[in-house]
Amino acid sequence: MKKVLLALSGVAVALTAAPATSKTFTCTKWKDGVCVSVHRVKGTPPLAVGHVFGPTYTYTPVTALPEPVVSYYDLEPKFRYVYTDGYVYVVDPSTYAVTRVIDLMSP
Repeated sequence: MKKVLLALSGVAVALTAAPATSKTFTCTKWKDGVCVSVHRVKGTPPLAVGHVFGPTYTYTPVTALPEPVVSYYDLEPKFRYVYTDGYVYVVDPSTYAVTRVIDLMSP
């Protein structure tokens, strides 16, 4: 009974403290009440084209992106990039708005 209450309280805390981007994942395998394998659900990315990050956001330099991604998608140093949660957001440096969303986890 103690394990069940502990597991339920952990789930409750995880659901209330989880950021909005965690909704793109679902558990595919449970063991003793604990999720041991997750799967990303297809759908819209957490942020869409047009989202504005702003001038003070900490952007990812193009040199920090994986080289196969840079060459395949022809990413240039003149843009700004945000690399998070399996997505690369291409940001216009003059407006700070997302112009392109690249999903790196899609098959």
